[in-house]
Amino acid sequence: MTKVEVKPSVLQWAMKRADRLDKLKDQFPHIDKWISQESQPTLKQLEKLAKATSIPLGYFFLPNPPEEKLSIPHYRTVRDEGAVQPSPNLLETVQTMERRQQWMRDYLIQHGHPPLNYVGRANLSTDPKLVAQTMRETLGLESDWASKQPNWQEALRNLIKKIEDIGIIVVINGVVGNNTHRKLDVAEFRGFVLIDDYAPFIFVNGRDGKAAQMFTLAHELAHVWYGASAVFDLANLQPADIEIESVCNQAAAEFLAPEDEVLHLWKRVGTSDDRFKQIARYFKVSEIVAARRTLDLNLITKEEFFSFYEAYVKRLRQEAEEMKTEGGGNFYATQNMRIGRRFAEAVIRAAKEGTILYREAYRLTGLSGNTFDKFAEYVDAGRSV
Repeated sequence: MTKVEVKPSVLQWAMKRADRLDKLKDQFPHIDKWISQESQPTLKQLEKLAKATSIPLGYFFLPNPPEEKLSIPHYRTVRDEGAVQPSPNLLETVQTMERRQQWMRDYLIQHGHPPLNYVGRANLSTDPKLVAQTMRETLGLESDWASKQPNWQEALRNLIKKIEDIGIIVVINGVVGNNTHRKLDVAEFRGFVLIDDYAPFIFVNGRDGKAAQMFTLAHELAHVWYGASAVFDLANLQPADIEIESVCNQAAAEFLAPEDEVLHLWKRVGTSDDRFKQIARYFKVSEIVAARRTLDLNLITKEEFFSFYEAYVKRLRQEAEEMKTEGGGNFYATQNMRIGRRFAEAVIRAAKEGTILYREAYRLTGLSGNTFDKFAEYVDAGRSV
């Protein structure tokens, strides 16, 4: 059987890149011999290795390991010593969204859509309060819009729809594509945004708590207004030590919980044991967002905030353990979130009109055959006229 020569450095890079090294060695018991060049893999073995490591097969024929870098800045709350290599899961997710964005941009231009006038409308000298106000006005929301929603789940759904309706593609996913074995790490990133005048993309890490996703979404929306692409982690809801992250956080906080309303509400709930819960319920945000907002407005001390934060995180972990046994939900509704309603509608329309082949539609959505057809029916049934 024909053997294939692979450079040891490329194999070492592939092993380092793998999520589970022990599992990889069990699956490929001769990989150490391939690295030492005592033996070489067959093409079939190499194809299997490429699939197991989520690395394109062609990379194994390179003379040296490729240098993989994110195309957009990655802002971390806690500064790392030196450059941190992004995970394969993050890299692949960003690259997939970039391919979708390029297709969507071309599609919109071909159909005569104008550029979006709010993208990059603000700059670093713009007051974050003003940015928050113009964000609400563009979305058609009142300052107290969230308080009128029955719960935070409905508030989140309504906000996503409003954002999509003005031309932004919103994707919420906790795995790479549809691969449930490749979970996205919240500690690495909570979300990212890809700026474009025609098709800005917002990606929210679905592994994060649902209520926390509201703040991530608002933070990313602010990035669209400031015209800055980025990946971020927002550890403890704190931005990275860089000006763009700080102003986006301020705009997001003001957007979700306007200062005047927080101060007015605080007069009533400030002495209550469940004060953060009451604020969170009013603004339809997580309790930690409510606590962080009161800290920003100097209504509580840092000691009070971190004391609450530690207790809150502990409670969240307990709730997460209890939720592990719960089941999955509607597959096609999940796909609508993973693909993005606005993007899905455009791809389905293009396939039906014959402007793209169904093969291309399958590639863009990650769905194929009967699954794609049923998803198209689901999207068409919910399409706003």
